[in-house]
Amino acid sequence: MLSPLVAVPLAAALSAGLIVRLRPLLVRYALARPNARSSHTEPTPQGGGIAVVTAALFAAGVLRTSEIGDVGEWLALALGTVALAVLGAIDDIRPLPAALRLAVQALVAAALVTFVRGRLLPDLPLPVERMLAVLAGVWFVNLVNFMDGLDWMTVAEIVPVTGALLILGGLGYLPPLAVLVAAGLFGAMLGFAPFNRPVARLFLGDVGSLPIGLITAWLLYRLALQGGLAAAILLPLYYLADATLTLVRRAARGERVWEAHRSHFYQQATVNGLTVPGVVGRVFALNLALAGLAAATLLWPGWLVSLGALAVGAALVAALLARFARPQEAQ
Repeated sequence: MLSPLVAVPLAAALSAGLIVRLRPLLVRYALARPNARSSHTEPTPQGGGIAVVTAALFAAGVLRTSEIGDVGEWLALALGTVALAVLGAIDDIRPLPAALRLAVQALVAAALVTFVRGRLLPDLPLPVERMLAVLAGVWFVNLVNFMDGLDWMTVAEIVPVTGALLILGGLGYLPPLAVLVAAGLFGAMLGFAPFNRPVARLFLGDVGSLPIGLITAWLLYRLALQGGLAAAILLPLYYLADATLTLVRRAARGERVWEAHRSHFYQQATVNGLTVPGVVGRVFALNLALAGLAAATLLWPGWLVSLGALAVGAALVAALLARFARPQEAQ
């Protein structure tokens, strides 16, 4: 457990240090100007994800030993993360067609799934299971990107999720490589957090949200393969619910789901009278509760505990979504 504990401060310091050095360049070349999706009103530099992804991969890579994980899986994860970071960086500067983005994401997810050992759905043919894993990975990459639309929102999601994975990994519910990667991403997000606190001085950008989505999806997949399927669903349940329900609603209305918008529940919350700290604070608190429920499914394995935890988690998420969709004056 020593290496993961070292990875946290290492990644945090490197992430913050890189941001300090890179921010003047980002101010000059990577300003995010307000658009239909934005919650900010002033041009703000984006690209903080460069520091986050670099710090997370460096901390995990430098502390990884030959005994920690399969080298093929690590290389597939690291190279796939870099590929999505490059894709996101290009898209931040010059928007790319949605079809091209999805194609690259699918190739990266497929390459990574190929190197992951183990079966989650052994009753299905292996190609079908892997195809479902790729689809889930691509969706998770995109939903993290969709949900990164408010100061501290991704921090309020990824910090509790990776923190919980780090603790659960220390208890033996994740393989060593996944624990080390979770520690690196946890620390890197902590280093980024002061620069993104409301009102943000820096955004992640797609260069950050896309690879962070890939890393988190892989971590959750690894948790599921270790027998923690219910925990892997519970940890990101708020993001899953908000993004999926919003996509379904927009598709039902005939909207172009790939275009920028402000229809997410967390975005409605700011329109309905909640402050940005009020929104992300509620999301953070909910994620802590979901982490506790996820831990319960692993500490007391059994279908009864898992179903109960999933039901409670779904009720908590539904309550917060309803709160976000309701104007404050109606309280």
